[in-house]
Amino acid sequence: MGGARRAPQTPRRFGGGVNPPPPRLPVVRAFDAVIFDMDGVLADSEPMHREITRAMLAAYGVAHPDEVEEELVGFRDLDMFRVLCERHRLPDDAETLTERRTALTVARITQGVPALPGIPDVPARLAAEGYRLAVASSSCPEIIEATLAVLGIAPLFPVTVSAVGLARGKPAPDVFLEAARRLSVTPTRCLVIEDSRHGVLAAKAAGMRCAAIPCGLTLNLDLTPADWRLNSLLELVRVLEPEET
Repeated sequence: MGGARRAPQTPRRFGGGVNPPPPRLPVVRAFDAVIFDMDGVLADSEPMHREITRAMLAAYGVAHPDEVEEELVGFRDLDMFRVLCERHRLPDDAETLTERRTALTVARITQGVPALPGIPDVPARLAAEGYRLAVASSSCPEIIEATLAVLGIAPLFPVTVSAVGLARGKPAPDVFLEAARRLSVTPTRCLVIEDSRHGVLAAKAAGMRCAAIPCGLTLNLDLTPADWRLNSLLELVRVLEPEET
């Protein structure tokens, strides 16, 4: 009854000292770079783009319903106007309309464009954590420059790539492959953030993984080829969470 208490055991010693704790497993990131689309991902600018296109087409007596905008979202302006010129037999060519739309858009952007949730905090955090960041957009360089400047996030993106001037626009992978080349990162180590189906398809064609964050205009599009579907950039942290190996 009430047997003798067992003396507390001391840690086993090795080489004259207490055994060290087991080594921590290395943390491995899945990605080295994050490549962002711009319109509908960083800036809530898709409604502005739709309004400008509608106004331009209305001058020719042509309607531009939401379903047509959804069909073309993610295209370069030149590619979009080539489709619309052929479809509606417009008297002006696609090049002229693209130049006109660029001027109208830059003028509107300088009046202000809303940032989407997570801007600037999410890209700022990623940059601080050592991720290489880029913008890869179908918009022309003037629109990219104006948008990033108005949002105050241009310094966060040392690499910006416009699909204008490349051989092919989205859904071809050219703009994302060029971004990876300029970042000096293998495509498989890049994560793309997109809001449109054409953009998602371009990312997958580039051999990259993709997180789709639909905006109001693209909520009804089929984005199932994406690896993840998020509600906002604020959820991106769970995609980038490092895993222990």
